[in-house]
Amino acid sequence: MFIDLTPRPVFALLAIAAASVLTSACADTRGGTIPYGQVLSTPDPPTVRTLDANYKIAPLDKLSIKVFKGDEISGDYDVDLAGHISLPLVGEVEAANLTSAELDQKLTQLLGQKYFEHPDVSVSIAQSTAHVVTVDGAVGQSGQYPVAGPMTLIQAVALAKGTSPDANARRVAIFRTIGGKRQAAAFDLTAIRRGQANDPPIYAGDIVVVDGSRVKAVERQVLSTVPLLGLFRPF
Repeated sequence: MFIDLTPRPVFALLAIAAASVLTSACADTRGGTIPYGQVLSTPDPPTVRTLDANYKIAPLDKLSIKVFKGDEISGDYDVDLAGHISLPLVGEVEAANLTSAELDQKLTQLLGQKYFEHPDVSVSIAQSTAHVVTVDGAVGQSGQYPVAGPMTLIQAVALAKGTSPDANARRVAIFRTIGGKRQAAAFDLTAIRRGQANDPPIYAGDIVVVDGSRVKAVERQVLSTVPLLGLFRPF
């Protein structure tokens, strides 16, 4: 069973969850608030292979944003683990759990307040996490990797060139959408490699984060601003 991490506001606590697993970056010990040894449920089944107009932007998606006569803003933007994008002029904008049309409207409003009289904004999904596994943290090559068939945690980490020298393989988090909610569980990769624990299955849409000193600043920053007692509760 995963522990429920659905955030309020949208996806903000996802970054907190990652940070809590990754706080003691270089220690080779278990830890964090996410429980170990849980029986994992399968994720929500995909409905279609192509993204429809109602697709909700997810953390680590890549967005293509075009603003007419706004070359300084137009370009591709990565949604961070907290669900935000950072744009010139506008700054940080919450994008996760919005459709591309809803984000289009949001950016149009923000740009129209100060910078453009009648902004013409176009938002599209350049790359989605819906059909890939994302591996981040202390790995050889973080990124998004296609899931073409059955996959396990060890195989997902192997696709990312294995754990890096600074990794704490005893603290690995998997984030998954189950029942429409973001949930997470922690795993001891060292124990799995030694045959002392089961190697859990990985599905398209999962996000795997390996503890280590390469943890992104956004995860530590969010952790420092929210009480620990507020973590991993249903919202």
